[in-house]
Amino acid sequence: MAQSNRRTMMHNTSFLRRARFGLFAALAALPLGAAVAEADTGDAVAGSPQFEAVEVVQPIAAAQTEVLPETVKSVAPVSRVIGSGVASFYGAELHGRRTASGERFDMHAHTAAHRTLPFGTRVLVTNPATGRSVTVRINDRGPFHGGRLIDLSRAAANEIGLVARGHGRVELSVVEG
Repeated sequence: MAQSNRRTMMHNTSFLRRARFGLFAALAALPLGAAVAEADTGDAVAGSPQFEAVEVVQPIAAAQTEVLPETVKSVAPVSRVIGSGVASFYGAELHGRRTASGERFDMHAHTAAHRTLPFGTRVLVTNPATGRSVTVRINDRGPFHGGRLIDLSRAAANEIGLVARGHGRVELSVVEG
């Protein structure tokens, strides 16, 4: 008996989903002019529902569109949270020296050292104490002391307010895209 009721409920739920989809598809297919004409007649009967004209947006096929450079909007990059911990920074003492990736360290660039992230990975570093964030590119390895999570260049640390203390808690997110 219970099996039969469950089967009937599943059939009814499936039927309701199909009916709902069919209703929405039928409403979307109505011409906009007919809805506007009926709404403007003023022949409303007391107690009958009133309808407002709505704008129907039709999808445009890719072949019909032409993207102009001035109409392209920039899309915010997607980021994936990878953790939080203590960040420190390094600056003048290593400025000009080779990093683990082979490029010269520039304390004025927004770069960072991380133990495991691949070189070139862009990371959004947020200081929750100030609410400020900076995007850095991983180009070095470290930090290897004090349980720190990331070493920022002086410019990046200054951007989020870490220079005065020399270190601070940060949240890291990998920027994708």
